[in-house]
Amino acid sequence: MDKQHKLPPAAYQGPDRLDRVLGVLTLVLLAGGLLAVARGMPQWAMVRWTVWLHLAPALLALALTPALLWRRRGDARHRLLGKIWVATMALTAGSSLLVQEIRPGHYSPIHLLSIFTLANLPVVVISARRGNLVRHRQTLRGIIIGGLVIAGGFTFAFHRLLAQWLDLGLGIG
Repeated sequence: MDKQHKLPPAAYQGPDRLDRVLGVLTLVLLAGGLLAVARGMPQWAMVRWTVWLHLAPALLALALTPALLWRRRGDARHRLLGKIWVATMALTAGSSLLVQEIRPGHYSPIHLLSIFTLANLPVVVISARRGNLVRHRQTLRGIIIGGLVIAGGFTFAFHRLLAQWLDLGLGIG
């Protein structure tokens, strides 16, 4: 194995500043998502199943992300949580292609992040299995930033469902 692909143990055993920031951002999105879902309870029956198929794994992925970023890496628990995270992200990204509530029958630019996520999830898995931890970490961060933070942030704007349910009077929903 190429030495440049391996990080020294100190470099990947603990979270760095970006890991902490991404973990906090995903927790903020998780809290917002859970609050929105709770506030939208009276309308749950009107929500299409494709939205629930997308929202449920997205919330789980948001919850798992800080655990994966902040705890010890490389052990059996990290690998198990990582497999669950990859599966939830694949379901989140894949199911997003079924959600076309704003422009029925059309995809929006945000769907490009779903394609990016689906294309890069195998890279995360393969690079980890091959011990290429630099690529694993970089690709994972790209998915978290694009597929969770940016895409998740957009769910609270532009009159999307979660923004409507929150109705915080911020002029963004």
